[in-house]
Amino acid sequence: MSLRPPEQPVNDDQSYLHHRQLKRGAAGWVLLAGLGVAYVISGDFAGWNLGLAQGGWGGLLIAFILMGIMYTCMVFGLAELSSALPTTGAGYGFARRALGPLGGFATGMAVLIEYAVAPAAIATFIGGYIEALGLFGLTNSWPVYLVTFAVFVGIHLRGVGEALKLIFAITAIAVIALAAVVAGLAPHFNAANLFDVVPDGSPTSSAFLPMGVGGVVAALVYAIWFFLAVEGVPLAAEETADPKKDMPRGIIVAVLVLVVFGALMLILVPGAAGSEAMGASSNPLPEAIRLAYGGNTLLADFVNYAGLAGLVASFFSIIYAYSRQLFALSRAGYLPKWLSLTGKRRTPYWALIVPGALGFVLAATTGNGALLINIAVFGATVSYVLLNLSHIVLRVKEPDLPRGYRTPGGAVTTTIALLLAAVAVVATFVVDVLAASITAAVFAAALLYYWFYSRHRIVSGAPEEEFARLAAAEAELSN
Repeated sequence: MSLRPPEQPVNDDQSYLHHRQLKRGAAGWVLLAGLGVAYVISGDFAGWNLGLAQGGWGGLLIAFILMGIMYTCMVFGLAELSSALPTTGAGYGFARRALGPLGGFATGMAVLIEYAVAPAAIATFIGGYIEALGLFGLTNSWPVYLVTFAVFVGIHLRGVGEALKLIFAITAIAVIALAAVVAGLAPHFNAANLFDVVPDGSPTSSAFLPMGVGGVVAALVYAIWFFLAVEGVPLAAEETADPKKDMPRGIIVAVLVLVVFGALMLILVPGAAGSEAMGASSNPLPEAIRLAYGGNTLLADFVNYAGLAGLVASFFSIIYAYSRQLFALSRAGYLPKWLSLTGKRRTPYWALIVPGALGFVLAATTGNGALLINIAVFGATVSYVLLNLSHIVLRVKEPDLPRGYRTPGGAVTTTIALLLAAVAVVATFVVDVLAASITAAVFAAALLYYWFYSRHRIVSGAPEEEFARLAAAEAELSN
């Protein structure tokens, strides 16, 4: 007897899906790689540095290496999954095929928590960069949050092709800024600055690990900020020219670029300005330049302004990601179906507006980037456990599934990522047990909503459900 909940086909006719279509062929692999970098590049400008206060430079370095391994291994698995199952549901679609409807919904909701909260965290850093420039005489950043959400949600409502190209252009500016930071700080690097955090006296503390081994675990959350959301590239599958080829190229190139830039920022920024000072900064890159040069410079101002481009690039692109994840879950009936309606420009307008409003409220009421990072990372790490498990299960259950790309090392590679992701879930409770617990309760409430309500309203004609139904039919024929 199967323990999986029954699926009830709902509203299979073509008119339902006609009002829930995206624009196809809008992106090739170069735009996808740019999208992957854009998702994450704000993490190089702010957020990661808070890990210096949690674990010192040595603790954050170890955390960065571990999370770099986790993301690289996971991305190889996602490259395979996205070439085999190219749908907008991405993570939800992969887990739906491997783990059934409950596993698919759980993965989709974890991703949605990540993507809905991450823009709120980025908005607080945008406010910090603007305040550092002294623009508009602001002493409270909530107007910045409001304008940021309103403008960039509005641009997405115009259409996906326009949005992806603008994201790519903004990301290019941010990459130039990071290159300028490298050139400007390299001459001022002093290894002693990396270790200026005073050890806390715990049994395993030292100059290298001032908060001991526990600091490494706490720093994992902020090391993830160097990479968080790159897994969102497959969400563009239905809007890609050739997903079987373009998806693997785009996401792998993106993660390699992010590893390089993350390593450079981790070494040069505290190496020039000191780990202690950077561990408390809301705008670490321009502040590091000002500290290194003994005052304000044109380079610091340029990086400050261009840093806004980096923050905006991630903010802008993650709006794209949350809208597509919400669109896919709604289109399939897991969440209210009105959230997946699309307009004349084939953009899911309610899926853009509703999480945007929620993100603004979170940013305006908390103003706490570190808290919001921890909430976003909780959702992310739970989804990573399920995504890597999905790759492993599909390798065992469907070895003959057509794959445009195959993960080097196969299931061993994603098993490494799964174990590291599980450790990262625990780390969110170490950093802020209350925030992680509240987020876990929201996640559990979503699962109850599925179990008692939406599982009876699944739309079997949705692409992710169609994939699963065809797989079930093929399995029956083979038996």
